[in-house]
Amino acid sequence: MLFNSFSFALFLPIVLSFYWIIGYRRVKIQNILLLLASYFFYGLWDWRFLFLIIASSLIDYFIGIEIYNSENKFKRKLFLYLSILGNLGVLFLFKYYNFFIDEFSILFNLDPSDYTFSSFQIILPVGLSFYTFQTMSYTIDVYRKNIKPSYNLLHFLCFVSFFPQLVAGPIERARNLLPQFNQERKFDIANSKDGLRLILWGLFKKMVVADNVAIAVNAIYLTPEDHGSLSLLYASVLFFFQIYCDFSGYSDIAIGTAKLFGFKLSKNFNTPYLARSVAEFWQRWHITLTKWFTDYVYGPIIKKRKRSYLVKTFALLVSMGLIGFWHGANWTFIVFGVYQAVIISIERIPFKIRGKKVNVNYYLSRMPLVFAICYSFIIIITSCIFFRAETLESSLYIIKKIISFVPSDQFSFIISKRVLFVPLIIFIEYFTKTKNHPFELFEKKYSKPVRWLVYYVFVLIIIRYAGPKEEFIYFQF
Repeated sequence: MLFNSFSFALFLPIVLSFYWIIGYRRVKIQNILLLLASYFFYGLWDWRFLFLIIASSLIDYFIGIEIYNSENKFKRKLFLYLSILGNLGVLFLFKYYNFFIDEFSILFNLDPSDYTFSSFQIILPVGLSFYTFQTMSYTIDVYRKNIKPSYNLLHFLCFVSFFPQLVAGPIERARNLLPQFNQERKFDIANSKDGLRLILWGLFKKMVVADNVAIAVNAIYLTPEDHGSLSLLYASVLFFFQIYCDFSGYSDIAIGTAKLFGFKLSKNFNTPYLARSVAEFWQRWHITLTKWFTDYVYGPIIKKRKRSYLVKTFALLVSMGLIGFWHGANWTFIVFGVYQAVIISIERIPFKIRGKKVNVNYYLSRMPLVFAICYSFIIIITSCIFFRAETLESSLYIIKKIISFVPSDQFSFIISKRVLFVPLIIFIEYFTKTKNHPFELFEKKYSKPVRWLVYYVFVLIIIRYAGPKEEFIYFQF
């Protein structure tokens, strides 16, 4: 069920009505309704995978309790490794098995059809990468004694399957989301209004900006050989804004929907196109994923070692390479991650000037904003080519063609009028960057008639200018 679908427009108010009428001031009833709604929401994609998410939840629930109750260090580690291997094993089977088999066959020049462990057709369960990381962080935090385990199975099942963020995040930590299922939730009109405003803003970014931009991007990337440098550069820049508006739009809708039920989810984006450096970009982009790898991969690598530049660089290459691989079983994603890790490492190279230790980031932070943004934007757009292209060869071909300044008679600003929504959204978000969302500024500065006029205008724009309905990009991850 897509957030931008008619079925969700029916589903949400029905669930909300039952939630606040039947479950008012009764936390257990509210949680049961949320769990049933979440499983229904997820089951509409493919009901068979409900068994997978339920099994994953039950395993990590009991493992968390065993880790916490055991005083034997070996036993605690054993249960932790069972959780990690179980989650990664499921990810490997559904997402990466065919990739490794195909690469193994190419490496040793084998015919996959003759090989015992041949690849097979399998459907990737939607949201798998998100909820497995969420449950893994839970067991790791219990092992580290950062949190206590949940002894309430209903709360834990809700934590794993909470439908607003189940399919594409934010990747929530147990210490933030899990306690909220134990708290009494009262209907708050101000909170609900803010949630609806966030949903409206998210739908605008997704349906008006991302889905319209996708037309141009798909048309050009489908046949890159038919387009010149300008067309390919144009499509690559547009793709960055497509994926930003698509994914941040989903996050806005998820956070807004959670607000309607009385929950607070983590912020996942913070105007990443205003980053002064690539390092800062990852502090603004998919924030919950970056923090996850920082806490559970990067941090442990450097924790017990001398924190030299080389050690940090190694940890960064591993972390960013895995972030890339997390996105999909393709060399393009791995290169996407490693490429950015190399750039961040260069930004962090320490050197001395007049006896003072500095690095590239030091100068980027003091450079005029427009020049620093241009620098990071060029790097990010280049990495987006690897992210968007189907193969490594195709991405290298597109980059080569862009820098070769190949002319083309076919260049045209496809859907040029609708692409103008891109600079509009940059303008709006730039001047409201200190707010959680742009409508928050309208709520505080303008009278009620003006605010409602703005909301109606945005609703009409969505109805009138929504592009062809596209699935959210991060559903494939």
